[in-house]
Amino acid sequence: MTDAVNPQDGPVDGPVDGPVDGYPGVGRVLVVIPTYNEADNVRIIVDRVRKATPNVDVLVADDGSPDGTGAIVDELAAADAQVHALHRTAKEGLGAAYVAGFSWARDRAYDAVVEMDADGSHQPEQLHLLLDALAESDAVLGSRYVPGGKTVNWPVSRQLISRIGNIYVRVVLGMPVRDATGGYRAYRMPVLDKIEIDKVASQGYCFQVEGSWKAHKSGCRLVEVPITFVERERGQSKMSQKIVREALWRVTVWGAQARVDAVRRLFRKRA
Repeated sequence: MTDAVNPQDGPVDGPVDGPVDGYPGVGRVLVVIPTYNEADNVRIIVDRVRKATPNVDVLVADDGSPDGTGAIVDELAAADAQVHALHRTAKEGLGAAYVAGFSWARDRAYDAVVEMDADGSHQPEQLHLLLDALAESDAVLGSRYVPGGKTVNWPVSRQLISRIGNIYVRVVLGMPVRDATGGYRAYRMPVLDKIEIDKVASQGYCFQVEGSWKAHKSGCRLVEVPITFVERERGQSKMSQKIVREALWRVTVWGAQARVDAVRRLFRKRA
């Protein structure tokens, strides 16, 4: 089941009435932020997360950035016990970085994880919207395409690719999610185990689609909340034609397989 909810938008100073070791109704939360050459952004984004929602922890998963991102994260972690660094030796892609971060969270008994970009496109001041919704659901997708959601300073070409891609996903997979490619989302840890997130091999947009698709198929309660997506001001986007092609190919294969499975179930029932 997928719902769209419209909580009050806007920045906050962070909850003040919840337990110091967790977010009310959710528990211990880890925000996983993958990085590669984000030296200009990582200090800013971590600071914003810590100010906006002080009762969550942050893990920066750096893929061996040559621009010194990892050293900055070590500095932040040394100054703040709620900030952690996960150093990876090579650039292996967004999906692999998230899987490593989720495994780190599982080993330390976190109750939920959040995906967030390092470039500021995901507003930390809206994190509370996802976590408030997670208190009543299994997974929450920050959505640009439900009422109240929007994009800011995004090129028309990127908007077209994103919107057409999401329509294609919705039609081919029959999944009632308006923003399956978005990367600002929160999962309860049991959901990640249920959908076997460690076995997901997709990257980029497709990693997000596959996570949504598996959660939907497994019967998890998915909720979309409106967010404001802001185009990065510093650094270069990691978006590429290869990522778009991968998403198109995999979604087509999943859709075809889902229809074959449906036909087989129908014949079994008639038999």
